Amino acid sequence: MRRTSNGEDDFPWWLLAVAVLLGTAYVVVLVDDGTRQVLSTLRKGVWITVFVTVVSFAAASLLGLALALMSLSQSVILRQVARFYIEIIRGIPILVLLLYVAFVFAPGLVALWNWAGLPEVRTRDFPLLWRAILALVIAYSSFIAEVFRAGLQSVDPGQIEAAKSLGLKRFQRFRHIVFPQAVRTILPPLGNDFVAMVKDSSLVSVVGVLDIAQIGKVTAAGNFQYFETYNVVALLYLTMTIILSLGLRRLERRLGEFDTRR
Repeated sequence: MRRTSNGEDDFPWWLLAVAVLLGTAYVVVLVDDGTRQVLSTLRKGVWITVFVTVVSFAAASLLGLALALMSLSQSVILRQVARFYIEIIRGIPILVLLLYVAFVFAPGLVALWNWAGLPEVRTRDFPLLWRAILALVIAYSSFIAEVFRAGLQSVDPGQIEAAKSLGLKRFQRFRHIVFPQAVRTILPPLGNDFVAMVKDSSLVSVVGVLDIAQIGKVTAAGNFQYFETYNVVALLYLTMTIILSLGLRRLERRLGEFDTRR
């Protein structure tokens, strides 16, 4: 329960409304034999969606952190390379980037691999699932890099200077001083990006990855129940994003309470 500006408790009526809406929707789905069968079929794609989201976001976060550190580096070359990557990738729609990586960049990597004299690999040996994950990593790393950069720059420079005066090395300053403070600023937008990736993971269906969206498309084309099928698809995505949003809000609240006790 959140407190308003006047100190009163703000009961989450919106959450109650969402719970009633989702509960009613699932009852309707489970009561009907047709929609229950659709739900059973789509559940197979939930694990692919979760796998794509988690792996892509973890890799994109690591790459984004590296890009943020490069953009704040004292080296002009590293700064310019990071800015070039970030600005170029942010200027390309994710769907276009996904198609480009899947059908141009990935085959190019395979050709380069074979040209280098390494054990021969065929293009079809590069699964579409991993091509889609690679595309999401490339796309989201540019956005996450800006989140990390803003968070790192929010740390008081005086504390960094104090750490230097104590003889802490650069990595020690980053690990013990900069990052623990920056994470409080980074977490909310990073959580928003995670929720956004759950939704954008549906784009991998355009290259044939069997996630929720792709299985829903195939199922609807087979049973001609477009209304029922896509209602269940939307219901599954809404359930995942709502649960994630609530979890992230709870985590932010816990961090806030921890900072207050400190």
